[in-house]
Parts: sequence; structure tokens; C-alpha cells
Amino acid sequence: MKNLMYRTFTCTSAVIATTLLLAINAQAATHIFASNLITSEDSKLLTDKTVIVEDNKIIKIVSGKDEGGEGDTFIDLTGSTLMPGLMDMHVHLSFQNDGPRSSLKRFTNNEADYAIVSVDYAEKTIMAGFTTVRNLGDIHNETVALRKSIDQGTSIGPRIYTSAKSIATTGGHADPSNGTSADLMGNPGPKDGVINGVAEARQAVRQRYKDGADLIKITATGGVLSVAKSGQNPQFMTDELEAIVQTAKDYGMTVAVHAHGKEGMKRAILAGVDSIEHGTYMDSEIIKLMRKYDVYYVPTILAGNFVAEKAKIDGYFPDIVRPKAAKIGPLIQKTFARAHENGVLIAFGTDSGVSAHGDNAQEFALMVEAGMSEMDAILSATINAAKLLKIDSELGTVTQGKLADLVAVKGNPLDDISLMEKVFFVMKDGKIVKE
Repeated sequence: MKNLMYRTFTCTSAVIATTLLLAINAQAATHIFASNLITSEDSKLLTDKTVIVEDNKIIKIVSGKDEGGEGDTFIDLTGSTLMPGLMDMHVHLSFQNDGPRSSLKRFTNNEADYAIVSVDYAEKTIMAGFTTVRNLGDIHNETVALRKSIDQGTSIGPRIYTSAKSIATTGGHADPSNGTSADLMGNPGPKDGVINGVAEARQAVRQRYKDGADLIKITATGGVLSVAKSGQNPQFMTDELEAIVQTAKDYGMTVAVHAHGKEGMKRAILAGVDSIEHGTYMDSEIIKLMRKYDVYYVPTILAGNFVAEKAKIDGYFPDIVRPKAAKIGPLIQKTFARAHENGVLIAFGTDSGVSAHGDNAQEFALMVEAGMSEMDAILSATINAAKLLKIDSELGTVTQGKLADLVAVKGNPLDDISLMEKVFFVMKDGKIVKE
């Protein structure tokens, strides 16, 4: 009898202890009700849904207004549209174009200068609703440090996938010594992102991996804002491109390609790259190749329009840059329209840093103006971008089990796409950043 009583007491104590432990460990949930919900799983607009978030994940989506229970948080977004956190696949978070002064920054700024301003630009980006970005090129690997700071909670900003310093050839678009005097020019090599030949191409990729980059960005053709004459000539040989792509794949890295001219795009696509940025002189042959090899197009219409407008201002750009900006900039929106019409995979990207950080969402209206539907424009900045980054199992849709990156706008952006420029609610990784 004594033993039975002891066992009963022990059993009861265990039940009480377990109940208390469960109560202590129970996670309070956040219930977010919205009149409209775009999940990005398809092209449907759902109405009157509550998304339930626990810790950093979406645990359930229910119909109607579910305020939860005691200890839960309820957010009422009546009259608003909730959707996945937006993604911009082409930004430069550590600098921003500001006219004539921009050309002087590489002579006056140090690593710390770029790192400090990047914190401000990152915060502006997430406050605009962009919870994930691809940073395609910095100066001193400062966006690797920025990514760490954001991940550790020291700084506020989007989830960053960075290429660190872009890879170019000697005199190419991302050669940092372009336009400098012989005394300052030096002889940059693979560590600086400048290569010549297959061995250096492989070394440059491995250096980026060592530096902490997430992906590789190469400048396969000339560019608009570099201090060099051509904006579209091919700048890598085929064997160099193949060496970069093969090495990148060994390290699990994707490859993004700045390209304006056709030949540079063609060589890059055949080498196996993942995305073409800008793509200004894309023609029917390039479109067919992109569709055949499932290469994404990141258009950056906003940057094209920005440089075209600024080219009209005398002295805004150096003399060697101005004609390129005036010629190439206005063409990107037309290229986008043709690519979209012909079924090229499109992921949202702005080249912010050319235009102002925080203005990223202006790209939506430009895409719609060129013939894309409002829903497809939003999909390009959610599920399509997630697929390009190969993170669609975790992000890109409002789906049970995925990370809780959510944004909201008042009204319905499918009726007025400019509403995307007025994001008022931002949640990243289950934490409210803007409300």
C-alpha cells in the first residue's frame, strides 16, 4: 500500500510538472487578419483570412477573423492586402548615386564609410517592404559585414544574399581602377575582382567564397555608369565564363550576370548562368536561349529610367558616361515588355543604389505600364525571386510551415499597383519591423 501511494504521488507529480513545462514552453501566437491575402502560391486573391504566426513561422491560415486566445497578439488589417515579404534581386546597399559627387567617392571613401551608409540604406529598404535582397556588387565586402550585423540583430534590414565584390576583366565594367591615373591604377587581380584567363577566373570565385559571399556576380559586358567607353561589348571569353560557372557550382553558388549587349548575354547563358541583369539588347535568339535554359531575367527598369532622365542634366554624369546613359537607359522597359510577352522567367530587380534606396517599389508600376499584370508583377517579387535564390522551400509564399515574412498595403494593389509604394506593415522572420 505504501509503495502504491508513493507511485501514485510520483505519477501525479510528473503530470503536474509536465503540464507546467508545457505551459511555460507554449508559444504565444500572432494572429494577423487581412481583408485580402495574396499567398503567391497561385494568382488568386483570397478574402477575409487570418494568418497565424508562431515564433518565426506561419503555422496556419484560417478563414475569417481569428483573434486567438489569452496571451496571443491580434493584428487587424481590415481594408488591407497582406502578402509575402517582397524581394529585390538587384540592389547595391553600400552606395547611392548622387550625381557628380558619386565619381569622387572612390577617391575619398574608406571601407568604413561604405559600411556605415549601408546600414541606413538597408533600413530604408526593409521599411519599403523588401525583406530579402540580392546585393550584386560592393566595394570592400562591406555587405558581408552588413549581412552579419542584420542576422545578429545589431542592424535593421532585409535578409541579404550578397555577391560581395563583382568579378570583371581588366578594364571591364567592374574594374575598380577604371578612369584613374596611372599612379592610382595599380594592377588589380582576382582578389580585387579582376581576372584574365581560366585560372584567375577560378581563383576569383574561390576568393569570394572565402570572403563570405553567397553568390557570384560577373559583368559580362560593358556598363552604363563605369568610366569606360563601351556599354555593351562582351568582356569575358567563353572559357573564362565556363570556369566561373563550373567553380561557382562546386561551391553551391548561383551566378548573376550584368549584361547589356547580345554577345555577352549569349556567352553567359551557354556557360550556364542563373540570371541576366538589365539585358538591354536582348533579341529573339537570346529570348529563346533564356527560355531553353530557364535563365531568369532581372530587368531593372527603374535604373534605366533614372539614368535616362539624369543624362538630360548637364554635368550630372561624366562625359564618357552621359551618352551611354542616354542611349541604353530608355531601352530597358521595351526589352522587358518583349521578354515578358515571350514567356521569359522574370524576377523583380531594381538596381537600387543607382536610384534611391527605399524607392524600390516604383519598379512595379513600370512593369505594369509595360504590359505585365499586377498579380504577375507581385509574383515576380515573391515566389519567382525565391526560386531564383533557391529558397522557395522557406520563403516566397504565405504557406503553412514557411518563414513568416509578410507585408501589407492599404487597399488592393491589384486595382492600383502604386499602392505597393506604400507598405505600412512589415514582418520579417516572425518579428514586426514596421506597423
